Amino acid sequence: MRGPVAPPQVPLSVSRAESFRDLVQDSVERLERRWPQLTDVDFLVLDVPGSLEETVPLGRALSAAKGQPAQIVVYRRPIEIRTKSRDERALLVHEVVVEQVAELLGLSPESVDPRYGQD
Repeated sequence: MRGPVAPPQVPLSVSRAESFRDLVQDSVERLERRWPQLTDVDFLVLDVPGSLEETVPLGRALSAAKGQPAQIVVYRRPIEIRTKSRDERALLVHEVVVEQVAELLGLSPESVDPRYGQD
C-alpha cells in the first residue's frame, strides 16, 4: 500500500506566481513592523501592467479613493525578466515595494527602509 509523498498541507511544488507572491508578502511584513499603517493598504501582484508605456513599470502606488483602500501593485513578469536568481528577485521585489510605499507615504525610500539601496 502506497501513501502520499508529503502531508496534504505541504505543497510538493510551488508555482512561480506563488513563490513571487511569497516574496512580496515577506517584504510587506518586514515593512509593516516599521509602518503599521500599511495594514490598511492592499498589496496586489499582477503579471504585467495593463497599459502600454514607454518604460515598463515594476510597480505602482494608487492612493485611496472613493471608499477604496490605497493599493500597491507589483508586476511579476517585468521583475522576473530582470532577475536571474531567487535572491536577486527577492532584492528587487523589496526595492519595488519600498519605492511604492515611499511614493504612497510621500517619503524617500531611505526613510521607509534605511537599508534601501545598500544590498
